[in-house]
Amino acid sequence: MGFSSQDNEYDLPRILVKPLYFGLFVNIMVPMALLFVCFYLDKNYSMDNHAGSAANSLFYVLAVLSVAQAGLALWKRRRLFQQPMIRRPETFEQDLAAGFLRCSRPVFIIIAVISLYGYLYFFVTGRFTESVILVLFSFLVFQVVRPRTGFVKKLITRQRELIEQRRYFSG
Repeated sequence: MGFSSQDNEYDLPRILVKPLYFGLFVNIMVPMALLFVCFYLDKNYSMDNHAGSAANSLFYVLAVLSVAQAGLALWKRRRLFQQPMIRRPETFEQDLAAGFLRCSRPVFIIIAVISLYGYLYFFVTGRFTESVILVLFSFLVFQVVRPRTGFVKKLITRQRELIEQRRYFSG
C-alpha cells in the first residue's frame, strides 16, 4: 500500500502530536529553562571552577559521552520501532499512536540526558560557553530523532508487515 492511501486512511497528525509535544517539552523547553538559569547564575554570581585544570579534559569526556549517547538514542529508536506495536488489527491506529508515544519516550529521555551533561559541566567548572555547546548538541540530536510524517508512514508499513506475520504487541 502506498503512502498516499495512508494519508487518507490514518490521522497522521494525531499519531504524531503527543510524542512530538513530549519531545519538545523534554528536549527543548526544560533544557532552555535550565539554560536560562545557568545564564543568570553566570552573569550575576561568581561560579567557582571546582575541576581546576581538569576542566578541559572533563569537557572532552562529556563531549565523547554525549556523542556515544546520541548513538545510543539512534540505535534505541531503530530497535524500538522495529518491534510490534499493534495489539489487534481492529485497533491499528489507536495502538500505533500509543505505541509510538511509548517507544518515543525513552529515546527522548536519553537525548535529554545529554543536556544534563552541560548543566553538570557548568556547575562543576563555572564555564557557560562550553555548557551551551553540550546543550545545543542535545538540541541537534533531537532534531535528527524527532518524529516526522515520513517516519510514521514507514512505521505504518512496518507494522502492517508484522501483522501479516501475525506478530502483535503483547506488553
